[in-house]
Amino acid sequence: FLGEIYVALPLPLTAPVSGHCGSCNACISACPTGAIVAPYRLDARRCISYLTIEHDGAIPVELRAAIGNRIYGCDDCQLVCPWNKYAQRSALPDFDPRAPLAEATLLALWAWDEAAFLRHTEGSAIRRIGYGRWRRNLAVALGNAWRETADPALAAALQAALPAAGALLAEHLTWALAQRAPA
Repeated sequence: FLGEIYVALPLPLTAPVSGHCGSCNACISACPTGAIVAPYRLDARRCISYLTIEHDGAIPVELRAAIGNRIYGCDDCQLVCPWNKYAQRSALPDFDPRAPLAEATLLALWAWDEAAFLRHTEGSAIRRIGYGRWRRNLAVALGNAWRETADPALAAALQAALPAAGALLAEHLTWALAQRAPA
């Protein structure tokens, strides 16, 4: 996890981290939305992690298909970085997959009401995005799955949520339902 702590204490400076990338551009090539625009340069407005975790508005239409089935963040750049092969798996249980998130289908996650979302994300960073963003992100993922699979259960779940949806969710639901032409 990345974070910052601000203190009013004078702390010793540490040596700058040296660059190890050389001519590698694996992260640039792997980024689904083109958010890594140049070496060491990220356009956060295109980053799936930003869009699904920090951004509280509508996800730009032109980036929704690239989100795929990601509902909370994206680590594609980290997964392809050759330096990460040296990373050790954490022994801390906070980093272990959690039930029921680890094996859940998109439809199972979509079926959660707000109480279930709060219960299942207790103690997890996922809870911070709130139920509204959770549903928005799932609507995008379900729309992408609908386009790929034509599973009528996906469309039925999206359609059933539309009448009670607020404006933000309704926009994403409408987009999701339009991802596959009716048969």
